[in-house]
Amino acid sequence: MALLLATPALADGLIDNVNGITLDEQGRVQRFTGLVIGDDGKVKALLDRRDKRPKELDWREDGRGQTLIPGLIDAHGHVLGLGFQATSLDLSGTKSLAEAQAAIKAWADANPSGSWIVGRGWNQEAWGLGRFPTAADIDAVVPDRPVWLERVDGHAGWANSAALRAAGVTAKSVSPAGGRIEKTAAGAPGGVFVDAAMQLVQKAVPQPLPRERDAALVKAQDILLSSGVTATADMGTSPQDWAAIRRLGDAGGLRIRIFSYADSLDTLTTIAGNGPTRWLYGDRLRMGGVKLYADGALGSRGAWLKAPYADAPKETGLGFLTDDQLQNQMSRAAMDKFQVAIHAIGDRANSQALDAIDELSQTYKGDLRWRIEHAQIVDPVDIPRLARAGTIASMQPVHQTSDWRMAEARLGPNRLVGAYAWRSVLDGGGRLAFGSDYPVENPNPFVGWAVAISRVDAQGQPPGGWYPQQAVTREQALKAFTIDAAYASFAETKVGRLAPGMQADFLLLANDPLLASPGELRAMRPNETWVGGKRMFKR
Repeated sequence: MALLLATPALADGLIDNVNGITLDEQGRVQRFTGLVIGDDGKVKALLDRRDKRPKELDWREDGRGQTLIPGLIDAHGHVLGLGFQATSLDLSGTKSLAEAQAAIKAWADANPSGSWIVGRGWNQEAWGLGRFPTAADIDAVVPDRPVWLERVDGHAGWANSAALRAAGVTAKSVSPAGGRIEKTAAGAPGGVFVDAAMQLVQKAVPQPLPRERDAALVKAQDILLSSGVTATADMGTSPQDWAAIRRLGDAGGLRIRIFSYADSLDTLTTIAGNGPTRWLYGDRLRMGGVKLYADGALGSRGAWLKAPYADAPKETGLGFLTDDQLQNQMSRAAMDKFQVAIHAIGDRANSQALDAIDELSQTYKGDLRWRIEHAQIVDPVDIPRLARAGTIASMQPVHQTSDWRMAEARLGPNRLVGAYAWRSVLDGGGRLAFGSDYPVENPNPFVGWAVAISRVDAQGQPPGGWYPQQAVTREQALKAFTIDAAYASFAETKVGRLAPGMQADFLLLANDPLLASPGELRAMRPNETWVGGKRMFKR
């Protein structure tokens, strides 16, 4: 490794006395004890304990034996959504409808001035409710102000009667294509709106002010850095989100790296024009693609299935686009070298996405790196197709521990072989990119890492892991949170591993994650988070 240090006298900084861990391009573990950082914020050398240290340095840090690993990358998150959840009503911790009602009332009492109460995080499955909540359930605690609350997965919304009135939703309102209005026995809107139907209410919700959006972005950045996330894909960037990120970048305050995927083709072409933007703010921001939706989510029965739901035999979910519509949108992006990321959860949606990729790969050559986001329920016969066109399976380990009981109820025992099937993707020659889908789930990558190797939740459930044959190794999970998460966003020459010329993005940890038990790994938090050779967070 000494040969990597060409000009030690010009080195600006050294972090020494560390248990350094990184992966090479093939995912093999490399260890080192010192990291030399140039004045450009990039790695100049990895030093073994036998290598001589530079004599002339601008600064030197004693790592005190801590473990140093590459910064972790979340391949699928929602940056502004995380910030807004942290600054609005959050129901993600509630365990019953009664708890949720108490939280809604407490928020209303503590925030009497707002015209609307907005929030997210409810999950009728976690409440054991056996049904969707209703407008009357909110009316019981807040009857006088409009309330709009997104489900934990963002694929359903819950409104009270005041919100329905404000939005003009009545018994005559019709479910739009790709959406569903939950109705009462009498045929009136029940209060829950699934997928595309959410817009019937959302159009009436006041948009956040620019200063509120800026505050949410700063809050999200703080949460991610404290969790050990140094870079993230932002799935579904709106024009307003992009403007907020640019404002923060222009002010010199963008401390994480954001790989932006536009929320629509219109947004993509308005912001990026005829091709991916250049890297901005020292490789901190780039819009390189678009996120499309093939279906909804499993929890709201919007995931599009090949066969009916086991617990709702008349429903197969919601396909958002016809085959022609999906291929048309993908073509419009691919012709200008934009990357396409397709949200697909149900096996029918994943099959549709793979069919489209197979078809378009014959027309559009070159390095397009098609992505399927979530790939939660895939027919086993379709899993090998991921490798055929180099399609990236962008998956979130934490969804498995949140969803396994619900998945069993929704699908029955015979359709779970291809559910959250990380090992099968790798065995079939596919490439995994791991993330969390925050704020749907906890953004802490160590939680996802622990789940990936164990298939159990924080309580150790289910014993032995849920379909444990689908677990991956510690090293495979680390690769999916670093090298392959970077590759998934065309950033592998900049971040994802520590090597000369790469950005010096890294974490300092108290313990070695490659030696930790799943429980110990789940509990890990970075002592320090560095981005571009600068300390951005210290615990």
